[in-house]
Amino acid sequence: MKTTEDHMDRRQFLTSAGLLAATMIVAPRSLFAQNDSPVTKIIGEARKSAITATKLRGDLTLLEGSGGNIVLLSGKKGNLMVDAGIDVSKEKIKTKIASINNVPLLYLINTHWHFDHASGNQWIGREGAKIIAHQNTAKWLSRRTRVDDWNYTFPAAPKDAIPTSLFADGHQLDFEGHVIHLKHYTPAHTDSDIFVHFQAVDVLHVADTWWNGYYPFIDYNTGGNIHGMIKAAEQNIQMTSPSTLIVPGHGPVGKKADLIRYRDMLVSIERAVSKLKKSGMSLKEVVAARPTKKFDDKWGKFVIGPDFFTALVYKGIS
Repeated sequence: MKTTEDHMDRRQFLTSAGLLAATMIVAPRSLFAQNDSPVTKIIGEARKSAITATKLRGDLTLLEGSGGNIVLLSGKKGNLMVDAGIDVSKEKIKTKIASINNVPLLYLINTHWHFDHASGNQWIGREGAKIIAHQNTAKWLSRRTRVDDWNYTFPAAPKDAIPTSLFADGHQLDFEGHVIHLKHYTPAHTDSDIFVHFQAVDVLHVADTWWNGYYPFIDYNTGGNIHGMIKAAEQNIQMTSPSTLIVPGHGPVGKKADLIRYRDMLVSIERAVSKLKKSGMSLKEVVAARPTKKFDDKWGKFVIGPDFFTALVYKGIS
């Protein structure tokens, strides 16, 4: 099993996840063909990708290779997962968990509703685990939902996949000696985002409010916005200390200094795009002006390319 230090290598993450070449997006959604959604590409890569395990702290393990980052808490009587990954990875995830701690899966926490974090809910629910989430996660999973910027419409999830333990603001779970704090953000990546804090070992899963080393996706169809992403980044920084181990939705595990760099990037790009848009520039003109240029080498080489991210920020500025 890898260690946390091994996991800090960004290029290693890209290789293990198997997503770099297949999901590079460098243009606004309007330029996609109908059958060229990144959703179908990411699901295809998940079919092929191995599930890798990285030891975090105490009895926590990071699982990668099926969409978003998954955290497994290994207890004496049962396991708990934060996020379920993509359903096509079911057997690989089950095999990996059994190799780490072969006890029943008792709890699943969804950080938000998106397919790369929650489409594995059904098999987990069918195995008897209690699924905990913000109430908006259940809302979006329960209905047919269009995400324009992915050029994809999601069908309503099966009954077994819908979280049954819901909260509006915050929730606390005591499990196997851990006090686990769950808290809802104001709308950021979506309107269903939560963080999960394992207090005893100071490990914080902030999900898709942070993409470590990459431009993030923002889902405007289900409540997300650039200003909320900046606010969530600020909140994450305030919650953490230099010793906190922070799990992003995508990318390597990081520390507070990494979050600060991410926040600063978001703020700088939002200001640049806002200035151009408010001067009267169209989206096409703002994209051509390359307001993200100084950040592209570090942040623009994964799922969301510079032009696409510029379009997402532009959309959120009134």
